[in-house]
Amino acid sequence: MSRPFRSRRPVTASTLCSARLGHAFAAGVSFVALFAVLWSVLLLSPTRAWAQAVANPVPMPPTPGVLQSSTQPAIQVVTQAATGQLAGQPAAPSGADTLAGYAQQNNGQREQVQPGNNAPMWRALKQQSGFSSLPAPEAGVLIQPQARYPGSDFTTAGEAWRQARNLLLIPVGGWILILVLAGIGVFYAVKGQIRLHQRPTGRKIERFTPFERFMHWTLAYSFIALAVSGVVMMFGKFVLLPVLGLSLFGWLSYALKTLHNFVGPLFGIALVIVLLTFVRDNLPNRRDLAWLAQGGGMFGGAEVPAARFNAGEKIWFWLGVLTLGLIAVGSGLVLDRLVPGFAYTRGAMQVAEIMHASATVVLLAMAFGHIYIGTVGTEGAIDGMRTGYVDEAWARQHHALWLDDIKSGKIPAQRSGAKAQAPIAVAKPKI
Repeated sequence: MSRPFRSRRPVTASTLCSARLGHAFAAGVSFVALFAVLWSVLLLSPTRAWAQAVANPVPMPPTPGVLQSSTQPAIQVVTQAATGQLAGQPAAPSGADTLAGYAQQNNGQREQVQPGNNAPMWRALKQQSGFSSLPAPEAGVLIQPQARYPGSDFTTAGEAWRQARNLLLIPVGGWILILVLAGIGVFYAVKGQIRLHQRPTGRKIERFTPFERFMHWTLAYSFIALAVSGVVMMFGKFVLLPVLGLSLFGWLSYALKTLHNFVGPLFGIALVIVLLTFVRDNLPNRRDLAWLAQGGGMFGGAEVPAARFNAGEKIWFWLGVLTLGLIAVGSGLVLDRLVPGFAYTRGAMQVAEIMHASATVVLLAMAFGHIYIGTVGTEGAIDGMRTGYVDEAWARQHHALWLDDIKSGKIPAQRSGAKAQAPIAVAKPKI
């Protein structure tokens, strides 16, 4: 095992202060830039582009038998006489739909009373499957039966899925992400960074072993790749397509889709390992109720004593990482067609996509909060996952019960082996 980096150059208080200010400034600029980009991509585009697309449909070229209104060019009026001429038959008589047994007519009978009306044929296609030599499920089904998905009408399943995606998942998902980012920005502007109340002691405590940090960063980087590619696939056509053009956006979306499909299984493996690694320290107990009742002390007052992981981190573990993460992985494996023996019908794929999009949007929204608290939101929090060690003053302020267990010998202060060595601590002046 490699030894942690040990600086041989003397570090003065002024140098350390300048470096910290530089890092804080860079983090702030990066956060503001990310917030601005996501705001423009996710806030304005989903609902506005969809409304514009509905309000201003693309005009279709004129076709034979279609009369164009001189005052409203976008309105197409198809005359019954023209339809009869296209079919090569006389126009259908009026009142044919009032005949007895009209709804039970087959296509031949309908042809007699309403020439050119093929509704019985299409209705039969929706109700039964035909013959196909293709070795695929429902290969003989041309039109799916009717269904209703969240946010859709009761219509054919394909159209219901399209409505659920375009009318519910995209606009609502975009607003969820935007409101979370806006809330984080407002909280940071009002509350600021949670600073250490005491001067660092210089005594380091191992918070994460090298294996824990490796698995965490594997999961984090794969999640970032999936989040970026997923956001582009879900919202990119509203913003990136008009900017990049069809050819470049098509290449980009195809590349990100391929990346998404290959990184997804890696994320699933890392997720299971992370769950098994941290499940023991995330088991809930009665002390978590006191932490939740006081909001962790984030809205005023002293922080509530917590174990290695507080109640907020446990909610992120059980609801975000485990529940939403496993739903995202399971539905993603179905969409990748990697589940053996699964019947990959269109209906199953539509349900899997709805579950996948819903779970990942909520997971990404929760991840925004997790990333904020672990980086710019809390002073010294990133050190635990970057170096593996935190200062004793940080542990006393944020996880007092965990530090008490270490002091009493219930938990070893060094868990990664006797050869591992904490980095040199440099006292940081209070600013």
